[in-house]
Amino acid sequence: MAAPRSSARGGTARTGTKATKIPQVSWRDPRPAPLVLVFGPEEVCAERAIAGIRDYLRAEDPALEISDVRADDYAPGTLLSLTSPSLFGEPRLVRVSGVEKCSDAFLQEAVSYLNNPQEGATVLLRHTGASVRGKKLLDALRAGTGGGIEIPCLAVKRDGDRVDFAAGEFAAAKKRIAPAALRALVSAFADDLTELAAACQQLIRDVEGDIAEETVTKYYGGRVEVSAFVVADTAISGRYGEALVALRHALDSGADPVPMVAAFAMKLRTMARVAGQREPSRSLAQRLGMKDWQVDRAKRDLNGWNERSLGLAIQATARADAEVKGAARDPIFALERMVTVIATRAPFGE
Repeated sequence: MAAPRSSARGGTARTGTKATKIPQVSWRDPRPAPLVLVFGPEEVCAERAIAGIRDYLRAEDPALEISDVRADDYAPGTLLSLTSPSLFGEPRLVRVSGVEKCSDAFLQEAVSYLNNPQEGATVLLRHTGASVRGKKLLDALRAGTGGGIEIPCLAVKRDGDRVDFAAGEFAAAKKRIAPAALRALVSAFADDLTELAAACQQLIRDVEGDIAEETVTKYYGGRVEVSAFVVADTAISGRYGEALVALRHALDSGADPVPMVAAFAMKLRTMARVAGQREPSRSLAQRLGMKDWQVDRAKRDLNGWNERSLGLAIQATARADAEVKGAARDPIFALERMVTVIATRAPFGE
């Protein structure tokens, strides 16, 4: 059996409040072990990890026996019964869900099982992290009892994390996607990681060759056109009329003014950090703690901008941020004024 690889995030992973001593394995490349803890709230990642372990074991032996157990509705003796060797010695996979709400009976037997895991059995424990229930079991497992591994499934909330997630989908499939296409796809599914994952897989299956921005627009144009980042990209590129139309589409589709301004602010901050820098994109990205493609995109966005116009845009965005959060009565006007300043690169009214 291949040795578990460390987490893609690197270093000693932390789940909850305690450092863990057992190996951390990426959910993208799961490997079985006598005990596997799949921990964290991100269900998409957890489902991939659980399916990956099943497929790995089944590829080793098609006679794999799979059993599912609910930790919150547990019949005493079930764990030992399902993990004990059968007459023909088939490998066993026992998937335990709901460990975050486990019964006392399960907790007691699972802790005992750590001290004597059955040969040929893989016990997979799914804990969402929604509660501290099962802490005794998790602490013992993380301390190394039973020879287990942990697969973190941390929440994907920030825009950068969603970009990394989507980029990982295409990298795993050895499929190239243009940075602009990746950004458009992520912004189109910014509120639902499950839908983003499904969209990535659809493009991977359907599209031959590299994936361009036009391809994403063809598939998901209805969603892309109303995203905050598309509005920001259009305004920053100086296409004033198109930017106002995109803004109206976004608002008519229910876009919230607050994250709309946040999208502009994020792009302008990146442009400001890159402006005036002469070093190669890779070294600059490393120094600034950014991705190479983010630096390249910011450099392209800076075409036609200067120190004065960038300063005006940042000031307009800061003013709009305050106004859409309650400092003014008309958040829509605040957005339109911000878009006007950014798209025309001139003070409002000039």
